[in-house]
Amino acid sequence: MKTRPPLPPFTLETATQKVRLAEDGWNSRDPVRVAGAYSEDTRWRNRAEFIVGRAAAQAFLERKWARELDYRLIKEVWAFDGARIAVRFAYEWHDDSGHWFRSYGNENWQFNESGLMTHRHASINDLPIPESDRKYHWPLGRRPDDHPGLSALGL
Repeated sequence: MKTRPPLPPFTLETATQKVRLAEDGWNSRDPVRVAGAYSEDTRWRNRAEFIVGRAAAQAFLERKWARELDYRLIKEVWAFDGARIAVRFAYEWHDDSGHWFRSYGNENWQFNESGLMTHRHASINDLPIPESDRKYHWPLGRRPDDHPGLSALGL
C-alpha cells in the first residue's frame, strides 16, 4: 500500500506538515493530485454534499474548480490527536461573473495508518467581498513561504 507521510500518530510538527501539504495540493487545483491524498473509500461531507470514494472526490474537485476561479487557499492547524487533525481555513475565489468571495471554514480529518485521509468533514461559509478587500495576491499555485497565514492576516 502506498503511504503519504507524515503518518499518524501526529505531533504538532507533523500535523503542521500534513496541513501545509494539503494546502499546497489544493492550491494546485489539480483534482487528480488532490484526490490521491485520500483513501479509495474516503468519506466526505462538504457543505451539504456527501461524497464517497476517491473517484467521487476527484469529480467533486473538478466541478469545484470549474466554478471557483482563481482559487487561493490558506489552511491552519486547529487541533490534532492520534490520527485526526482539525483545520481552519479561508480561501478566495471569484465566479464567472467576476464576483469575489472569501470562504471560511473548518475541517475534521481522519487518516489511516498509510497517511491517506479516510474522512473529511467540512463546514464552509461564503462571504461576498469587493475585489479591493482581497488578501491573497500571490501567483496561482503554492502560497509563498513568506506570505502571512490566517492568524497573521487576522482571519
